[in-house]
Amino acid sequence: MLAGLGGCSFAPAYHPPSAPAPVAYKEQGPWAPAEPASLSAAGDWWTLFGDATLDGLEQRIGTGNPTLAGALGRYDEASAYLREARAGLFPHIGLDADITRNRQSDNRPLRGSNQPDLYPADTVGGEAGYELDLWGRVRNSVAAGRAEAEASADDLAAIRLSLQGQLASGYIALRGYDRQIGLLSATVDAYAKADAMTRRRFAGGIATGIETGQSGAQLAEAQAQLADLRNARALTEHAIASLVGTPASDFSIKAASTSLTLPQIPAGLPSTLLQRRPDVAAAERRMYAANREIGVARAAFFPSISLSGQGGFQNTGLPGLFTAPNIFWSVGPSAVLNLFDGGRRRAQVAVARANWTQATADYRGHVLKAFQDVEDGLSQLHHLGDEAVAEDQAVTQAAQAERLSLNRYVKGAVDYLDVVTAQTTALRTRRQAIQLETLRLQASVGLVKALGGGWQGGAQTAGTQTSPSRTTLSTGA
Repeated sequence: MLAGLGGCSFAPAYHPPSAPAPVAYKEQGPWAPAEPASLSAAGDWWTLFGDATLDGLEQRIGTGNPTLAGALGRYDEASAYLREARAGLFPHIGLDADITRNRQSDNRPLRGSNQPDLYPADTVGGEAGYELDLWGRVRNSVAAGRAEAEASADDLAAIRLSLQGQLASGYIALRGYDRQIGLLSATVDAYAKADAMTRRRFAGGIATGIETGQSGAQLAEAQAQLADLRNARALTEHAIASLVGTPASDFSIKAASTSLTLPQIPAGLPSTLLQRRPDVAAAERRMYAANREIGVARAAFFPSISLSGQGGFQNTGLPGLFTAPNIFWSVGPSAVLNLFDGGRRRAQVAVARANWTQATADYRGHVLKAFQDVEDGLSQLHHLGDEAVAEDQAVTQAAQAERLSLNRYVKGAVDYLDVVTAQTTALRTRRQAIQLETLRLQASVGLVKALGGGWQGGAQTAGTQTSPSRTTLSTGA
């Protein structure tokens, strides 16, 4: 009978809510593969961008970032709480020793003639106890603790992925600023030569004061844009320094106008997304923990039954303490049942059920956000790609117009306003092309984060090893 009761649990049967998973992503372009069998392992996903400096910076995230260190501390805390809960599955054993000399009051009540005023009392013994987990309170506490520890591990993976994404996105922005700074530096040199030419023509009576004013203003505007870009680059470099755990004053990245590789990221089938996103996995584990906590709260309505025993040796002096006449012991079960508590236990059950409702809603919210993030990333890559193709054509046409207008001005066929207009348009389109390339690279980072970072052909939770004991997520596909 006790064996049967030992298997009781008052936690509701756990069934993860079915999450609606679409058959295919709506926003994927014709380049996006959708078969998970073709996916390859890519834990260090930032290597897809083909930049050695980025690779080195990403490796420093794990050792230098304080946010990640804090998340690791929270995981260690959750693991320690799990070990504490597991201790309830085992008996507790203790030893004690008490060697004292005592004096009783001369005016004590019921004083007997044979009672000494001074006496020693020496006791050496031990005790053991074990709570019979008949209602599943301890087992459900352990299950909830295990789920919380797994959720903390997934939180750690999610934070690591987020920090890696922030670093990659910041580095891409910094390289974009380097390219724009290179463009503006060359533009300032070209504008300075054009301004000098205009002033020579003015001195020779060919150009007007209006034209020298236009060329001077254009040069000053380009110099102002260049200073603004250098400030933006400095701020981005400072942010990267904090991400890798280095004071900004001691950190620098050498300027380089190299272009990063735009990776082709396999999005996979939507039904596999919930198994790759660490934030979704963490939400599911907390939902399971909330389910087990209901069982813990409901078990409080039933008696707590324990087996306990104690024994040892007791004497009025150390000599002869460990002899048979000085043995004492007691053993037997004990039960405690709370008959009235003013509704406290019912309130605890209500709290546990409310936590389950919150955890369920949170899980559904993470699932919806996961699909939204992927659709956003696919949409950005698709439409930014179309925009980049059009912008490249604009750059070609603007460069031709700039070249022709300057040649015609030198020959006196047009005034300098046409040159200013053409050069302004050419500079704007070139900067826009660089910015679009930066946005496409950053959108790739966003899509990697949306997909959970690393991926494989089989089911895997991003950032963690899949455990056979983990509950399989229901996708509703």
